[in-house]
Amino acid sequence: MDRKGTAVQGERFTGTQVLVAGGGPVGMLVAGELAAYGVDTVLLEARTEVCDQPRATTLHARAVQSLARRGRLPGPSSHPAGPATSAFHFAGLPGLTIAAAPAEPEPVLKCVQAALERRWEAEARAAGARVLRGHRLLDVVQDEDGVRVTAEGPGGRALFRAGYLVGADGARSTVRARAGIESDVFPATVSALMGTVTLADPKSLPKGWHRTPRGWIVAKHDGNRTHLRTLNCAGPHPDRRRPVTLEELHREVAHIAGRDIAMHSPSWLSRFSDFARLARTFSRGRVFLAGDAAHVHFPIGGQGLSTGVLDALNLSWKLALAVQGSAGPALLGGYDAERRPLARRVIDGTLAQLALMRPGPEADALRAVFTGLLADEAGYGHLSGLISGQDTVLPDPTGAGGPAAGTYLGNTALSTPDGDTDVIRLLHDGRPLLLLLGEKTDGHREDARAWAGILRIVRARPTPGVPYEAALLRPDGYLAWVPGDGRLREVLAAYFGPGTPAG
Repeated sequence: MDRKGTAVQGERFTGTQVLVAGGGPVGMLVAGELAAYGVDTVLLEARTEVCDQPRATTLHARAVQSLARRGRLPGPSSHPAGPATSAFHFAGLPGLTIAAAPAEPEPVLKCVQAALERRWEAEARAAGARVLRGHRLLDVVQDEDGVRVTAEGPGGRALFRAGYLVGADGARSTVRARAGIESDVFPATVSALMGTVTLADPKSLPKGWHRTPRGWIVAKHDGNRTHLRTLNCAGPHPDRRRPVTLEELHREVAHIAGRDIAMHSPSWLSRFSDFARLARTFSRGRVFLAGDAAHVHFPIGGQGLSTGVLDALNLSWKLALAVQGSAGPALLGGYDAERRPLARRVIDGTLAQLALMRPGPEADALRAVFTGLLADEAGYGHLSGLISGQDTVLPDPTGAGGPAAGTYLGNTALSTPDGDTDVIRLLHDGRPLLLLLGEKTDGHREDARAWAGILRIVRARPTPGVPYEAALLRPDGYLAWVPGDGRLREVLAAYFGPGTPAG
């Protein structure tokens, strides 16, 4: 659709190609990505400013790697011979090592969600997205041509008309509800509290994970302040919405620890549980869900932010191509097919970790077994892949992509006629990339002629890091095609439509 306001039923609508609901990190990333692709984008956010309440603090390897490929996080400063490793945990058990392949960024990035929101909002605005704070979405109506959205803004009711709508508006998503998308839910079975306090004696609760027969306490010290989280497996909160008080947090910490731990000066007190939700589809018509609007799970393992980031990066390039008329017939449908099974896997993984954290002799025996398993992982095992997302293999939507289609191409140094570079830098512009390595690749270039306006085509010297004579990479770093049984023209047509006939 065009960028002008459109009169509908006598009311003035602000027109845009894509409207994003929700200005958390996922929504801001979607808006920034779309705007960088040249898509006219409006983002609505109810909050007037970024909330500094402690929330997510971790980005895992596949999210870090994918953000680096889009230039939204720095890549490695050099190409070391060995893998980068980070220590992590599984169900509160220490000993898990997560490794990333050589030439990739550190596999676990500690970050503050509010800082990411500010950074990605600035990038979205710089790219041309219109970020409208103080706008709360009220209603969504879609038809064959687009979506009509009603919001409450600083000046009263605001009306919008968009070609597509992305709901990144959190666990209580209005977009999900108004689009009529149902969910599978997993009711709460435990209660948990979170808060930032000052301990009268910081030594009374050392940093780290503390397990007792009555539950868990996680303590993280930040100067003279301490971030606390508790887990009580006796049952869910009787009143999920009741505000948390310092007295309640103090009482719960004392109960779990088995001793009094004096604290004062509380801030950011909240309660949560293991309630989980998975939308039954991540798209309906012209409406898409991303982040917590699509999936919610117990926050053990810190995978929520990474899962939402990967939603955003998977959806944005597909949606941009659809807006620009360069998407294959089933490209947008691939978003739900690729991301929903991975979100379900995260939910299952967190349920498994919570089972290990419950009290009882059976769980004690399981923890002993898993402690041994963690020691044997060496950074590349099943559990590290479950947490980091690095074992993800996407389905080949074409059936013609060859034996490596759907796998992730690791970063590697490349020598091209324009100089030395690497895979990460070649993907910074967000275009699909056709790498030609070797002397006998003219046929592949000829096969791709009709899509030359969409592709970035780069010749490079053969290298063990890319063990193919040619490779087609999606903008998110996954391989769409390699030679062998793969048929390049068929894959290109499936992803990017018929192309432009060669003249």
